[in-house]
Amino acid sequence: MAGFLVIYIVWGSTYLAIHWGVETIPPFGMGAIRFLSAGTLLYVWCRFRGAKKPTFAQWKASAVVGALLLFIGNGAVSWASQRVSSGLSSVLVATVPLWLVLCERWQGKRPDLLKVIGVLIGLVGVVLLVMPTGTAAATVDPLGAVVLAMGSLSWTIGSLYSRTARQSPTPALAIAMQMLVGGALLLLLSLALGEWTADLHVSARSVASLLYLIVFGSLIGFSTYMWLLRVASPTAVGTYAYVNPAVAVLLGVLMAGERLPARAAVAMTVILGGVAMVSLAGGGAKRMVSAVRRTR
Repeated sequence: MAGFLVIYIVWGSTYLAIHWGVETIPPFGMGAIRFLSAGTLLYVWCRFRGAKKPTFAQWKASAVVGALLLFIGNGAVSWASQRVSSGLSSVLVATVPLWLVLCERWQGKRPDLLKVIGVLIGLVGVVLLVMPTGTAAATVDPLGAVVLAMGSLSWTIGSLYSRTARQSPTPALAIAMQMLVGGALLLLLSLALGEWTADLHVSARSVASLLYLIVFGSLIGFSTYMWLLRVASPTAVGTYAYVNPAVAVLLGVLMAGERLPARAAVAMTVILGGVAMVSLAGGGAKRMVSAVRRTR
């Protein structure tokens, strides 16, 4: 039970931590520090525990996965958190299973009717979030929503690739390598954009949020997730995808004063309903867990 509370609450809280972090820390720079720190610690720990030194081919495979999942996927979340509330960011990121169905269809795998219906329902929910209605503005910043959607698509492609990629046989070491590559790419982008300026003033809350993301989001959260995959059913572990948005929305309202308009609440329900239908149809929850190895 304690393990499930960790992936429910800790991973759900990372959206608020990212939101607070990018208040005063540049988004790509924050991601670089987070993943380079966590990746280095995890890599050293794995090698100390006897994991074999990875080969060039394994580094190459992990580089592709790290670029798709962390550089583009998580980088999109960090950047969009400047424009979209933490709760609604989590809802849009939860559309990964919908992208998974569409990507599998592009690969030639025909989804069953229930999955198609689930995707359509989820997309209706996204439209409710991003489209203005009459004189009312969109509930979510359209550009932020597009970036989050592209980040989720990149995460999905990276997850599919990771199924067959020849990475290190030690899962924790493979994740450490992904973090190192993703963090290095984020650092290069941060430097290229000139994010670090002389007049940058970082708040204590942003620093605390960054430390929380490194220790709890990336190290403790991931370790707990991997342990649960060994001792619990994939369907049970996959429930985090539905609980995380609820936790993120609740924390955003209680701790950050975020408002959840009525239309956003309806859209969130519709999106998560579509995601649940897709994930549970035909053993989808098991496939989602095996594909989406989050390093939040």
